[in-house]
Amino acid sequence: MTTLATRGLRVAYDGRTVIDGLDLDLPDGGFTAIIGPNGCGKSTLLGALARTVAPVAGAVLLDGVPIRRLPSRALARRVALLPQQPIAPEGVTVRDLVTRGRYPHVGPFRPMSRADREAVDDALERTGVAELADRAVDTLSGGQRQRVWIALVLAQDTDVVLLDEPTTFLDIAHQYALLDMVAALQRSGRTVIAVLHDLTQAARVATHLVAMTHGAVVAAGTPESVLTAPTIAEVFGLRSVVVDDPVTGTPMVVPIPQATVPNGADPAPPRRSHAGEPIRSDQSVARP
Repeated sequence: MTTLATRGLRVAYDGRTVIDGLDLDLPDGGFTAIIGPNGCGKSTLLGALARTVAPVAGAVLLDGVPIRRLPSRALARRVALLPQQPIAPEGVTVRDLVTRGRYPHVGPFRPMSRADREAVDDALERTGVAELADRAVDTLSGGQRQRVWIALVLAQDTDVVLLDEPTTFLDIAHQYALLDMVAALQRSGRTVIAVLHDLTQAARVATHLVAMTHGAVVAAGTPESVLTAPTIAEVFGLRSVVVDDPVTGTPMVVPIPQATVPNGADPAPPRRSHAGEPIRSDQSVARP
């Protein structure tokens, strides 16, 4: 069991407070998707959870212990982070980069073991980049590089996995393949926390959503409880209708373009819920 939480967390850049007094509990063994508009503090929160961003007040707790007290190697054996725009050393091969995910588990007096090498091979296979193992990372496409970075995180083999916009650069097929893979990690017992922009994708894969705006949490809970039209309007300033995804039954957000709404008119024509009652754009579809 691994618990991750913040207490009174305050983060500031250049005298500007980005997150102020945040108390947040991340479900152990869950897949938490952090959603919100650009610049609302999502990536800052993820960085604070990984200790790559230092708070000016408050604490991040891992199993009740402030992470600032943990040695770096010990923290890296528990928490892995894929940042938004990672940079690989020039000329490094795919295998060499993924192997770096094992560094927290080895040391100057403990070379790579057979188990370490198998962990690297497994990560390469699971992300579909094994055939690229000897290629230089800087010769790959953006989507291929992203899968290599995911492989590094998998090789690190931590209890907690933090992902900042992991579907960046991926086409839609690889986006869903990657999210399915990450969801499988969560089902195997890991705690996954990811910043995601696509609300429908987030609802499909996450067990828990955290909606943020202006550095504060507006709503947290199941996808069904968070993805409501009023919350989406508050967080994103977007009018929408929330319906059931016809494939998964999870919430699917249908935006209403402002340009299609005449002045003074109802923002959307009446639609029907499962009960057959008309719904409006400021309501969520009733779920059975």
